[in-house]
Amino acid sequence: MEVFYALLFGVLVAIAVVLNFRASEDPGHGHMSAAEDAKFRSFRNNYLLVFCLMMAGDWLQGPYIYALYEHYGYGVGDIGHFFIMGFGSSMIFGTVVGALADITGRRNASLLYAATYILSCCTKHSSRYWVLMLGRALGGVSTSLLFSAFEAWLVAEHNRRGFPEGLLADTFSKAVFLGAGLMAILSGLAGNLLVEDMRLGPVAPFDAAILVMGVGAAVVAWTWSENHGDALAHCSVLGQLAHGWQAIVRDRRIALLGAMQAMFEASMYTFVFLWTPALSPKGEKIPHGLVFSCFMTACMAGSAGTGLLVRRVSPQRYMAPVYLLSAASLAVPLAFHTELRDPHAIGSSLEDNGAGGISLAGKLQLLAFCGFEACIGVFWPSMMALRAHFVPEELRSTIINIFRIPLNLFVCIVLFKVSAFPLSAMFGVCVTMLAACAYCQTLLNAIAPPYAIKDRHTGSPGLGLGLGPELAGRGGRSVEEAEALLAQGRDPFPGDVHIRVADPHGSGGGGGSGGGGYKLGEGGDMASLALGIEGVQVRGLLRSQNGIASGAGTGPPSGAGSGDVSPKATRPGWRSLFARRNVP
Repeated sequence: MEVFYALLFGVLVAIAVVLNFRASEDPGHGHMSAAEDAKFRSFRNNYLLVFCLMMAGDWLQGPYIYALYEHYGYGVGDIGHFFIMGFGSSMIFGTVVGALADITGRRNASLLYAATYILSCCTKHSSRYWVLMLGRALGGVSTSLLFSAFEAWLVAEHNRRGFPEGLLADTFSKAVFLGAGLMAILSGLAGNLLVEDMRLGPVAPFDAAILVMGVGAAVVAWTWSENHGDALAHCSVLGQLAHGWQAIVRDRRIALLGAMQAMFEASMYTFVFLWTPALSPKGEKIPHGLVFSCFMTACMAGSAGTGLLVRRVSPQRYMAPVYLLSAASLAVPLAFHTELRDPHAIGSSLEDNGAGGISLAGKLQLLAFCGFEACIGVFWPSMMALRAHFVPEELRSTIINIFRIPLNLFVCIVLFKVSAFPLSAMFGVCVTMLAACAYCQTLLNAIAPPYAIKDRHTGSPGLGLGLGPELAGRGGRSVEEAEALLAQGRDPFPGDVHIRVADPHGSGGGGGSGGGGYKLGEGGDMASLALGIEGVQVRGLLRSQNGIASGAGTGPPSGAGSGDVSPKATRPGWRSLFARRNVP
């Protein structure tokens, strides 16, 4: 039986290596100077080191959480309650600490992640029910921070330093390849070594995780600067959550992203609970560390393939097929698990209890599960890139954790009743949600056509937009008034011209029909804007993810002119154009 695992692992490693080699041949740094390239690599490598250490601490525990509870004598019903505590804690307390990350700082939140997870690991030394419950509660808080605070810190710091936006997606891909791939494989093998070979018991991986996360926290404390949610940094927690919810309600694109994230991650976390009983329905002995390493190698291959795609095309173009492939992968177990499992059955898949090794049905499911893990490897960097494009910077960590509320609630409900349904029913729910993700992706593509992947150093053609004279006469606020209102987290443009623009990156100028137009010019890391409407002077505001650029100009309807740049505008990644007519 061991030959099967070794062969599967070898094939997956070969695929991952080939894809990663192909991705490495095209670094995608555009025309960056040697000095800029060196600064970017140093920044990226520092983040990847921290992310890999923190993920390694998480992955060391992954294969043994379920098995540890079995080892302590708990049945599937009690184990389900432990998982419910973790997801419930993430839903309630994790949402609050996610909002606090935008207020008090993402660096502080990263250190809090390490502290809470270390305490969670310490509780695994006790077999007492309520001590283990406390550990799961702490683990739920730390999980919310792991998947929000680090991403939010990276995006803000990347933009603050003026690096090209295209390289952000590349960093995401490498983070998933290394953190959710290589570190998971090494962690799985290390866990297998500690438990199977050195026979230190199922608690040993949790002790190793404490050491690894302690090192990661030291690197964060020593090398990371602090960043916040900028304009909303002084809001209360409730105010921050309210602003996040308003952004979701007002912007359908963000809402659809949230729906896809919630349903895909709900399927993923449900799968974490189901894969052990699916492969070992009668208590068959399976090498958890090796199986987990196979899963993560498949994830690694998916993220490496994403590294080739995401530099050239928007994730919007390929994510719908990925969701459908995920659904097909989790549909395989539907044919093998139609009977209820005894909720009080106690049997460890870590030990040889006479049930033998993995069956033929188990092997087929293992292959399908590896396909699902490959889709997870595509999902993570792609979703991170989409969030970086659509989700406002000042609310990033808050919104990510609001998205986690429905997924945590769903998983809690599922796990509470897990013993009342056969595994096929649980997998069927996951398949339905993954198919719904594909539908949501098609809706997003319909209202927001896939954006182009551009590098600011190579430039792109200027865009033309007709404003029309009927838009020029509306009243509005001055630049100074708008900036003050933005600082308070309020919409400064209720009565102004508000034009949604998908992706106006690049240099150059463009004319527009309908009696108006604009010209966008790029200088360094900032953009300037000039509007010409009916030959009168117009003041404009260009809101970026980090600030505002203001422009003033006079010109014919073609929109010729020049613009000024506010010191707050640090990058050209803007989303909306607001204009006010100034009467001479």
